[in-house]
Amino acid sequence: MDPFRGQGGIQMLLTAEQEAQHIVSSARNLKLQRLKQAKQEAESDGALYRNHMEEDYEKKISETSGSSGSNVKRLEEETDAKIKSLKESASKVSPEIVEMLIKFVTTVKT
Repeated sequence: MDPFRGQGGIQMLLTAEQEAQHIVSSARNLKLQRLKQAKQEAESDGALYRNHMEEDYEKKISETSGSSGSNVKRLEEETDAKIKSLKESASKVSPEIVEMLIKFVTTVKT
């Protein structure tokens, strides 16, 4: 009777090994499915983030490059300040230049 018990034990071990292989196979398949799902979610999140950043970029570009009122007003103020500065410096130098011109016009070289 011992030889039959040995064969029964071997058969039980083979059955257990097959079940273990099935469990490992199922676990691998589940892992692959989770990885695929995680990859899809990451791609989706990346696309949403990219779209959001592109929208922000376009918004900033349109604010800075467009003829927005604040930019136009700032440029006009800077231009007016530069014109005023140039007029002031010209008025300071003007008498000296007039005197120099009169001197050259009235001086006769022989």
